[in-house]
Amino acid sequence: MTIDHTPKPKVHNSIPTSIAEPAPTLAGRVPGLAPNEPRQGGFGPLTDGNWSSRPYHHAAASWGAAQSVGLILAKQRELGRGTHSMFVMNHTDGFDCPGCAWPDDNKLTLDFCENGVKHVTWEMTPKRVDNRFFADHTVTELADWTDFDLENQGRLTEPMRYDAQTDRYLPISWASAFEIIGGTLRSLATPNQASFYTSGRLSNEATFLYQLLAREYGTNNVPDCSNMCHEASGRALTASIGTGKGTVDTHDWERADLLFVMGNNAASNAPRMLTALAEATRRGAKIVHINPMVEVGATKTIVPHEMLEMARFRATKTSDLNLQVRPGGDLALIRGVAKTVFETAATDPSVLDNEFLAEYTHQLAEYRALVESTPWDTIITQSGLPGELIREVGRWYVESDKTIISWCLGITQHEHGVDTVREIMNLLLLRGNIGREGAGPSPVRGHSNVQGNRTCGINHRPTAAFLDKLDEVCGIVSPREHGLDTVTTIEAMNAGEVKVFVGMGGNFVMAAPDTAYTAAGLRNCDLTVQVSTKLNRSHLVHGREALILPCLGRTERDERAGGLQGQTVEDAMSMVHISRGKRRPASTQLMSEPAILAGIAESTLPDSATPWSWYSDDYDRIRDVMAKVLPGFEGFNDLVKQPGGFRIPQPARERDFRTSSGKAEFSLAPLPNVIPDAAEVLILQTMRSHDQWNTTIYSNNDRYRGIKNIRELIFMNEDDMTERGLSEGDFVDITSTSKDGSVRTIRRFRALRYDLPRGAAAGYMPECNALIGIADYSTQSDQPLMKNVPVRVTPTAE
Repeated sequence: MTIDHTPKPKVHNSIPTSIAEPAPTLAGRVPGLAPNEPRQGGFGPLTDGNWSSRPYHHAAASWGAAQSVGLILAKQRELGRGTHSMFVMNHTDGFDCPGCAWPDDNKLTLDFCENGVKHVTWEMTPKRVDNRFFADHTVTELADWTDFDLENQGRLTEPMRYDAQTDRYLPISWASAFEIIGGTLRSLATPNQASFYTSGRLSNEATFLYQLLAREYGTNNVPDCSNMCHEASGRALTASIGTGKGTVDTHDWERADLLFVMGNNAASNAPRMLTALAEATRRGAKIVHINPMVEVGATKTIVPHEMLEMARFRATKTSDLNLQVRPGGDLALIRGVAKTVFETAATDPSVLDNEFLAEYTHQLAEYRALVESTPWDTIITQSGLPGELIREVGRWYVESDKTIISWCLGITQHEHGVDTVREIMNLLLLRGNIGREGAGPSPVRGHSNVQGNRTCGINHRPTAAFLDKLDEVCGIVSPREHGLDTVTTIEAMNAGEVKVFVGMGGNFVMAAPDTAYTAAGLRNCDLTVQVSTKLNRSHLVHGREALILPCLGRTERDERAGGLQGQTVEDAMSMVHISRGKRRPASTQLMSEPAILAGIAESTLPDSATPWSWYSDDYDRIRDVMAKVLPGFEGFNDLVKQPGGFRIPQPARERDFRTSSGKAEFSLAPLPNVIPDAAEVLILQTMRSHDQWNTTIYSNNDRYRGIKNIRELIFMNEDDMTERGLSEGDFVDITSTSKDGSVRTIRRFRALRYDLPRGAAAGYMPECNALIGIADYSTQSDQPLMKNVPVRVTPTAE
């Protein structure tokens, strides 16, 4: 497969129907335009004089973030209402930010970040996409627009149905839309011919109804964005300590004296974490960032709500050490720290928490033997780090009383992501850093309620205990066989085995790997249904029958028969709290996600005894049922009325390890070889820019990496560029070879110097997703290998 930015004939829906055809850029450039022609949206020509790349030396957040917030509010014409929203976002009786899952801080008057304001104003825009818009534009025409331009048209206002004869979306009533969905689902030969996908935006109440609909219908095909992000974390933590979640809370972050932040760009992915890092520095805690790239958030910050520091331009460091590990070398690094602990314990056994280890852990002796037999040379080679640095970090760990290890997708989106998270747990266990104040594992979830989705039943591999309780309380008979995840759903659509795809939020075709193959799968469906707030690429890459169902946004009032409703979300530290929108809905025809799901369910399951409409009229009723099904949700409606909500009990936090042995399990994984076989191969990681949230791109800038007006790029080590005869800004072709032997190339990307280890490279998603074949997924977690793409980079032939 080749992606070429030179002029080409228009391809319907902007994405090829076969991986053998050329595919265009899907996010940054209008297909069909020459590289130096203007883009839509006013970005201007992409010429040497109109894009720039220069180091960013300022503190994270600071006045740059404050200026960005002001510009966002002005550009979206939301200076008044947008400013007001900042005082209610992430606060009791307000709405939860639709961005990251970092916990709220109700002590702060302004608990938001630059990216949170982008999310909210993007949703609050006065622009509208109504039937007149669709009357003016065919789907073929819209397919040539950039993803920025599609979303920038504004909020969807009414349900629409694709009409193949006119190649347009036409208005349809809600009742008719529900009948199409229900009729199609009822006509399938088996419920497993449908797949029900969700992004992390869905509330707990909507999530519970969604999984109940799927299981009463008869399938566990409920893939979600966790399949692409933190699946490895859940599997590893469950195997290690009996729970799929981290055990720490913000109270622990405030008391830790050593923090590891691994594979995470805090300033862009969880900007409110910067406050916690700055506070840790001020109380004397040490902070170690582990990432191939030294991100701005791993250097220094001025938190905008700290007015005195802002006025003085006084930055606080957010790191004591940055370790630029080889891509995938994190396991070797942690193994080296553990080796230092055992070497120290040889003369001072007290550095191990021997009492904890004896009572609460299993296979310590085997793990110790494994670590001691791992040569330092192997650890150094595989991590890409000097031995003295690894030993220094080991000494810090030995000297620390309370350590938290935090990680994100830089750890999980690798072949051995599960083993790496388990190695993190091994290290924490050695000094009893779990189940006590200021210590433990803390995965950083990247989307507002992605953890709540799992808690409330979105899992293609549900436990028997969950299904038994669901059936008992709800009076249904759930299927027991495992369902399809994201990768297998894509494969099944292409094979004709999944005929209906329902997407609750997100932009599936752009978020998934192997973009062209994913698009072909969606086009192969009988029906695709997208529940969305704004127009995106997945509406244009559709099945033979297609529906767009517009829903309320997080900021909007949700009025139902039972009155003004609130919906709950779970943050990355297991706090559940209620979110209530304040704004008037963008259209009178918008429906809430629980109401949409009730309409689909009643049409699909006409003989169901489940009172779907009754549930959707008053979400307290949904919560009463959830309280009977979900552990820790007993008294749900009373719990969420508490200021700040409630924390779901975590047995492992109390040193109650619900594994097969009843103890925390040491893992015994061998060190993987993460060095490519061929010297010319680089390991590419895909990532977001700062002016982007998941697949939503706000501009072609990336402030913290010093990039302006360009997204089709690859960051490379300067020596790697020289070795290939490349100068700054040269056009290059990037080629990957998938596990199944298929070859993919994206053309005319700019090569840019960046501080990366030799052999490492980086580029933006979704542009680089086309390099990830459908076969390129982890055999441990089934996650696409988005941080470990072997590529060859060559000059573009002019």
